[in-house]
Amino acid sequence: MTTETPIAMDVDALRRAADAACRLMKVLSNPDRLLLLCQLTEGEKRVGELEMLVGIAQPTLSQQLSVLREEGLVTTRREGKHIYYQIASPQALALLGTLAEQFCEPQEKHTC
Repeated sequence: MTTETPIAMDVDALRRAADAACRLMKVLSNPDRLLLLCQLTEGEKRVGELEMLVGIAQPTLSQQLSVLREEGLVTTRREGKHIYYQIASPQALALLGTLAEQFCEPQEKHTC
């Protein structure tokens, strides 16, 4: 009979990972930011496109996009007068995919 030695977990590393996960979930917990990121899962979008797609007024839109930039979830590029946004975080993209599967995809109807 063999006894397995439990693998020691690096508590500091786990704490850092938990902190990072909590920061990401906190950003995603705002409905406006979540809507913006959902739109960006389909690809890069101009600020004007985002405003039209999600129906968020310009001051709020700018504020929420700023939070997403500061948290490193999106990147921007400028082309003339236009600023384009795209998702920069693979972790956010993975979570958005899971959220879409759970909340946005049509549920198959089951009969009992």
